[in-house]
Amino acid sequence: MADKFAIVTGASTGIGFELAHIAAENGYDLLVVADEPLIDAAAADFQRHGVDVRSIEADLATLEGVDQLLAAAGGREIDLLCANAGRGLGHGFLEQDVADWRRVIDTNVTGTIYLMQKVLRDMVARNDGKVLITGSIAGFIPGSFQAVYNGTKAFIDSFADAIRNEIKDSEGVTVTTLMPGPVETEFFERADMLDTNVGASDKKSDPADVARDGWDALMKGEAHIVSGWKNKIQATLAHVTPAAVLAEQHRQMAEPGSADS
Repeated sequence: MADKFAIVTGASTGIGFELAHIAAENGYDLLVVADEPLIDAAAADFQRHGVDVRSIEADLATLEGVDQLLAAAGGREIDLLCANAGRGLGHGFLEQDVADWRRVIDTNVTGTIYLMQKVLRDMVARNDGKVLITGSIAGFIPGSFQAVYNGTKAFIDSFADAIRNEIKDSEGVTVTTLMPGPVETEFFERADMLDTNVGASDKKSDPADVARDGWDALMKGEAHIVSGWKNKIQATLAHVTPAAVLAEQHRQMAEPGSADS
């Protein structure tokens, strides 16, 4: 058993999968979680780094799922939390089922901040621990045809900044926000966005590169990192561009059928 213990959510694929690999390479025992059976196969892959790996399939859109995850930690002190689990949803808001957009909010916001509250309380009490939370540059942009998802990321980006200030006296605890742009993962298929310009683009970021950027910033205790130089430019421009212009630009990327135009 290693001296260090990390929880990585959304670890079956994509950024979370890569973050779990990096944590294992750096000697962290792992508790990994996702809402699909694939998490067990991912855990077997992480074990090749010679650390203890436990996996759990749980629905982090529910408080019960988060409690199930924390119970699986067996009371072990959590040195590192990568709060990466997230869910997208494309198409126009008026067309979406309530259950679908609620699931996005409950996964990206409710479950995430409930988990953070539970973990951060212990970290702050002992003045030691690191949290990496996956936000997005989408949080800076009104997300036409992806409105709920972008709204949840705006919440997460803001929430992390606020919590970082609230616990600033606990200098041994850091909260880092990873803010990528579009990443080559299953996200766009699951969000039913493969017929959009952004979903069909072959210029998405590599999840391994995004995870490495997040990890490096986390280890340095940085407040946030925008992954990728093009995304850095986009994030900077978003702060000075009128919201109506940003919304129209996002429409060109995310409107259903735009990939065929």
